[in-house]
Amino acid sequence: MVGLAAAVVTALLWYGNRHDFYDLKIYLSAMRWWAEGNPLYDYVQPDVVQGELYFTYPPFTALLLRPFAAVGPGVAATVFTVGTLLAVVVTTVWLVTPIAHRRGLPRWWLAGLAVPLVVLIEPTRETIFLGQINMLLVVLILADLLFAVPQRSRWAGVGIGLATAIKLFPGIFIVYLLITRRWRAALVSCVAAAGATLLSAAVLPAESWRFWTQELWSTDRVGRSDYTGNQSLQGLLGRLVAPDEPSRLVWLALVAVVAGYGLWRAARAVRAGDELAGLTLTGLVAALIAPITWPHHVYWFVPALILLVDAAVRQPYRLDATRQPAAPAVRSGVRAAGAALLAAVTFAVLVFGVVSLIDWGNEKVPTDDPATFLLRNLYVLTAALLLVSLPIRHHWMPGPSPTP
Repeated sequence: MVGLAAAVVTALLWYGNRHDFYDLKIYLSAMRWWAEGNPLYDYVQPDVVQGELYFTYPPFTALLLRPFAAVGPGVAATVFTVGTLLAVVVTTVWLVTPIAHRRGLPRWWLAGLAVPLVVLIEPTRETIFLGQINMLLVVLILADLLFAVPQRSRWAGVGIGLATAIKLFPGIFIVYLLITRRWRAALVSCVAAAGATLLSAAVLPAESWRFWTQELWSTDRVGRSDYTGNQSLQGLLGRLVAPDEPSRLVWLALVAVVAGYGLWRAARAVRAGDELAGLTLTGLVAALIAPITWPHHVYWFVPALILLVDAAVRQPYRLDATRQPAAPAVRSGVRAAGAALLAAVTFAVLVFGVVSLIDWGNEKVPTDDPATFLLRNLYVLTAALLLVSLPIRHHWMPGPSPTP
C-alpha cells in the first residue's frame, strides 16, 4: 500500500501542475473584480483555446466564493487542494465500506488501496490542478444518495438540492429521485435548490436577474463544443463536423435516447437494490447529455470502477429474500472476467486521459480517422459502453458455494 501511494505521488510529481490552478485563478479574479464594484457577469478573461472565459456559475455559488476575494492565490489553492483531497478520501471510504463489510475486508485497508488510484486518474488530477469545486458537489450528492435517501431521513434531498443551486449539472439527480419514486426526497431537493436560489436573489437581486434571464441562456459563455476536453455527445458531434456546428436535431435525438435508456437502467438498478449502480448510471447520463462536460466533471467513472471490481471478484452467493436464483458457475465466471476486463480498460483510459498527454492544438479541425476519433472521444465512448454494460448487483449475500 505504501509502495502504491509512493508510485502515485511520483507520477503526479512527474506530471506536475500544468494548469497552475487556472480555473481557481479565474474565480479569484472574478471575485476581486466584483468586490471592486464591477458587474459580476461582465468579468471576462482572454484564453488561447476558448477565446474568452467568463464567470458562469449561479449567484449562489458567487456568494460562497465571495470570501476568497480577500485571500491570496496561495491560500486559496491550499484550501481547494486540501478540500479536494479530503473529499476524495471521504467519498472513497463511503464507496468501499459496504464492499469491505460484505467481503470481510478491513475498510481502511481497502480504502488505502483505492484512494491513490482515484487520485491518479485524469478527472481527479484535473480537479486538483485546475482548482475546481466539483468534489464539493460529489460529497453533497453521495451523502444524500448513499445515506440520507436510503435511510429516509427528513434531510434526504437537501444535498442534491444544494449541489444543484451551486452548479446546474447535479439537477439530473432530482430527475433520478423522481423516476425511482422517492417523491419526498425529490420535493425536498427542489425546495433546497429553490431556497438557496431565492436567498441569493434576496442578497444579489441584480446578479440573480441577469444570470437567470440572460447569462444562463448564453451558450457561447461556456466554451467551444468541439474542443477535445469537452467529453459529451455534443463534443463528439462537434469534433466530427468542425469547424461547422453540429446539428441540433441530431444532438437532441441522441440525448433523448441516451437519457431514456440510461435512466431506465438506473431505475432498474434501484428496484434491484443497487443504489450505487443507479446513481452511477445517472452521473454517466449527465456527463453524456450535458452540452459541455470537461474531464473534471466525470467523477462518475470512480463508482463505476468500484462496481466493476466488485463484480470481477467472484464470490459464492446464497439466495436472499428476493428469491433470485444463483447464476451457473460458468456464466458467473464469464461475467466476472468481462467485468475485470472492462475495469482494466476503463482505468487505463482514465489514467491516460483525453487532454493530459496529447496536445490537440487550438484549431477547429474535424476528426478524420478512426484512431483520432477514438482518442479524442475516449470518455464519451467509455461512458456509453458503461451505460450499456455496467453490472447491477441484486440483493445477494455471501454464503456457501452453489452445488455444481
